[in-house]
Amino acid sequence: MNKLRATQIAASPVMANVSCNGVPIYIQNVDETNETARIYPLDQPDQEQEVPLHSLTEH
Repeated sequence: MNKLRATQIAASPVMANVSCNGVPIYIQNVDETNETARIYPLDQPDQEQEVPLHSLTEH
C-alpha cells in the first residue's frame, strides 16, 4: 500500500477493509518517514504492532 492511501485510511472515520498477511487490521497511524504503520488485528486490539506499508493490502 502506498503512503498516501495508508494515511487517508488512518485519518478516515470510515472503516476500510485492509489486511496484513491475510489478517483484517485497523491502521492507527502512519509513519511516512519510515514507511511503516501502527496497526492491530480487528479481533485483537491489544496486539499492536509496527509493520511496513508494503505488507498492507486494501480489499
